[in-house]
Amino acid sequence: VQLQACGGGLVQARGSLRLSCAASGDTFSTFSTYNMGWFRQAPGKEREFVAAITWSGGNTYYADSVKGRFTASRGNAKNTVFLQMNSLKPEDTAVYYCAAVARYSGSYVLRRSYDYWGQGTQVTVSS
Repeated sequence: VQLQACGGGLVQARGSLRLSCAASGDTFSTFSTYNMGWFRQAPGKEREFVAAITWSGGNTYYADSVKGRFTASRGNAKNTVFLQMNSLKPEDTAVYYCAAVARYSGSYVLRRSYDYWGQGTQVTVSS
């Protein structure tokens, strides 16, 4: 599975962005059954968990720092996932990555729980 994240950009504080992540590759048809995660990495910091959504879209999970501001969702065909980011803050500035796994063997907040990663998209929030 190859993942392509896009939608990043430069936005002012309190603004909004919508990231998307689409899958391609040999197992594209099964992507709809994958659990998805969003992570971010700011300069000089570790990559951290942001949000996760189960394959059905029925369950979502968020880091405390984004809860109430970010919303993860899946497209109707479930082969695209989105991260709607509202009320953005300068501290949200980072490269955002999407990740996928067929079945969680560990916690959804852990990077090692995911098998596939997108290339990342830059989000910059100006004050």
